[in-house]
Amino acid sequence: MQSSVLLRLLQLASPSLPIGAYTYSQGLESAIEKGIVYNENTAKIWIAESLSIIADFEAPILWRLLKAFTERDAKAVSYWTEYFIAARDTSEFRAETIQMGYSLGKLIMDLKIADESLQAILRNQSEVPLPTAFACAAEAFAIPHEVALLGMLFSIVENQVLVCVKSVPLGQVSGQSLLLSLHSIIETVSLRAQQLKDDDLSNWAPGLSLLSILHETQYSRIYRS
Repeated sequence: MQSSVLLRLLQLASPSLPIGAYTYSQGLESAIEKGIVYNENTAKIWIAESLSIIADFEAPILWRLLKAFTERDAKAVSYWTEYFIAARDTSEFRAETIQMGYSLGKLIMDLKIADESLQAILRNQSEVPLPTAFACAAEAFAIPHEVALLGMLFSIVENQVLVCVKSVPLGQVSGQSLLLSLHSIIETVSLRAQQLKDDDLSNWAPGLSLLSILHETQYSRIYRS
């Protein structure tokens, strides 16, 4: 991979990207509140199980969106965008992806990194979830699909680890140890996402959905999901 492409990927996957990812825990705060996650080992179990859900739904949809943007297939982009939004089964999860998708979409326009055909496809969406905006940005940056997928997965995991460091709490070294231990799982998820067929997609995770619903009325909370 060219150094310029690597730098673009690092910028796109960076926690400093101004899309508000740090304000969300994706249900993890509820798991900490309920005593499900309380140390490095339980944090690893939680994140690994979360990745298994992502492997069966969010990651393969991102893979399809990357292909659709490369082919400038507006119909396919709209289909998978609407499919993904419809599958957000709690108000917080839906609000999370729409807010971050909107912020990244606006950043794409403000930085003028996308050509007119990509901008037109993005503008054509009534709502833009994060995977759609990320796929558009990756195509605009000419990032290969495989590494774009890895970048997205790593950014999700890194955010989860940061939540654990701040809220379990874990020490900084423990957090880095946790992140390092999840590398192989990220690679496995990436490969599965590239191979999964449309009929095999599933976001079935009732336990996570219930924790998300409970988070809406959680007494004391730092994160928005």
